[in-house]
Amino acid sequence: MGKLIRFLPLILVLALGVVLYRGLSLNPQDMPSALVGKTMPSFSLSTLNDGNKTVTEADLQGDIVLLNVWATWCPTCKYEHPYLVDIAKNPQVKLYGLNYKDERDAGQKWLQHYEDPYVFSIFDEAGTVGLDLGVYGAPETFVIDHHGIIRKRFAGAIDTRVWRREFEPLIAQLIAEKKQGK
Repeated sequence: MGKLIRFLPLILVLALGVVLYRGLSLNPQDMPSALVGKTMPSFSLSTLNDGNKTVTEADLQGDIVLLNVWATWCPTCKYEHPYLVDIAKNPQVKLYGLNYKDERDAGQKWLQHYEDPYVFSIFDEAGTVGLDLGVYGAPETFVIDHHGIIRKRFAGAIDTRVWRREFEPLIAQLIAEKKQGK
C-alpha cells in the first residue's frame, strides 16, 4: 500500500495530462448542437427595421438559409460583416440575421453604416430565440435547409477560408438534395 501512495501523484498527473491533451485537440468552433437535424424552434418576433412587422420560423422555410446571429456590441461581428455582404450576393442561399440582445436603434444604425446584407434581421432583444437555439454568443451561423431543418451550427466569424471549408460543401449538398426533391 505504501508503494502505491508514492505513485498516486504520478498517476494523477498522467490522467490530467490525458484530459488536457484531449481538450487541446478539440476544435472550439465545432460546437455540437442538440438542434442539428431538428426543425427551427418556433418564434414570433418583429424585424429589426420594422417593429410592427412580425416574422416566424415559417418565414425561414423554402430556401437554403443562413441565419447569422450578430450584435453591435460584438467586435468579431464587425470583422465578419464584409464577408456576409459578399455571401448575400450568392443566389443559392438566403441570408437572414438574428440581432441578438441588442438595442433596436443601434442595430439599425449599424446596418445603415456597414450595409445590410440580410433579407431581414429578426430583433431578439431579450435573447429568447438565441436561447432556444443554444447560442453562446455572437457571431454564430446556422444553416437551415429548404425543409426548415437545422443542418449546421458554426460559432465564430465567417471569412473566405471558413466559408470554403465549412459551408460550401454543405451548401452544394443541400442544393443537390433540393434538385432531387429530397
